[in-house]
Amino acid sequence: MVGAGQLARMTHQAAVALGQSLHVLANSLDEPAALVSPNTSLGSHTDLEALRAFGKSVDVLTFDHEHVPGEHLRTLVAEGIRVHPAPEALVHAQNKLLMRERLADLGVPPFTEVLSVDDAVKFGNEHGWPCVLKSISGGYDGRGVWMLDDPAAAETTVAELLEAGTPLMVEQKVSMRRELAVMVARSPFGQGGTWPVVETVQVNGICVEVLAPAPGLDPDRADAIQDLALRIADRIGLTGVMAVELFDTDDGVVINELATRPHNSGHWTIEGARTSQFEQHLRAVLDYPLGATDQLAPVVVMANVLGAPASPAMGPDERLHHLFARFRDAHVHNYGKQERPGRKIGHVTMLGTDLDDVRRRASLAAHWLSRGEWADGYDIHGG
Repeated sequence: MVGAGQLARMTHQAAVALGQSLHVLANSLDEPAALVSPNTSLGSHTDLEALRAFGKSVDVLTFDHEHVPGEHLRTLVAEGIRVHPAPEALVHAQNKLLMRERLADLGVPPFTEVLSVDDAVKFGNEHGWPCVLKSISGGYDGRGVWMLDDPAAAETTVAELLEAGTPLMVEQKVSMRRELAVMVARSPFGQGGTWPVVETVQVNGICVEVLAPAPGLDPDRADAIQDLALRIADRIGLTGVMAVELFDTDDGVVINELATRPHNSGHWTIEGARTSQFEQHLRAVLDYPLGATDQLAPVVVMANVLGAPASPAMGPDERLHHLFARFRDAHVHNYGKQERPGRKIGHVTMLGTDLDDVRRRASLAAHWLSRGEWADGYDIHGG
């Protein structure tokens, strides 16, 4: 796996259960996966020679991010290295404009490439203000996205970004009720599978909660979304798992982004589904039959643990101790990252039958692990 972040760390755990050994390519030995995997090579994902040497040492090459240059991957494939997902699939997560062009008939917002200020102003005048400006490549967790309220804002923002060499596109702002996501898996010979559709809750562009299944989603619409994800996976020739992020609107769903790898919106599957997204990804890239994706409880909620604005008085181990004293059923994943404000440093998953109760407990647990304080004023000593 190229990349040694938390996705590789959790994939390593799934590999052990399958009797496999995950080899990771890391920038440094203090990255999350490198801290737990004995099979770690050092090298940059932008260095062709490092990728070549790494690829020749493993049976199949896969990724925990989308940032490996496509030309490098095409070189590796030409040299006989097995790469999953293939560069032709991965590019749909690397290039937002290409993805929209490829999936235009399946439901994406109106969009256009921005090569000049006039392109953005013309688009806004035709499709309405505000509109959304996006970097075509890169950008995540709210980065690489700018809201253009009017022509004046477009002129200033677009000019600055084009001057800096940022490739841009603009799309219509979607009037949505909420954000949804569905994880889909596909094997090399075309076997596919999906998990239940989930609702993702965003704050300041960062996902804070995932609710499985998406509350109140009509079963027919859920089936249609799962079918859409399978069609996308087949169209791009995916091997592995992929997140399809969607806007839920009054008129149906609109495709927002693709991530051709395990994804934050699928972390709930580790404890909440028959087969986790991480095991499924390995099954797919190794060409094993895919596992069952049934949800194991009526309600599953995953809450991200974000770095606090200020360093908590308690260390992470003490916070974990107190959390387990209050919530014995909490499933905690610590990513082994240094804490800094707003950074995803772990997640908590809770299972149950009542959405409000499960969501409350997951939120309280994540807040405690982040800040070392109970958001409801609970006293661990006094109850």
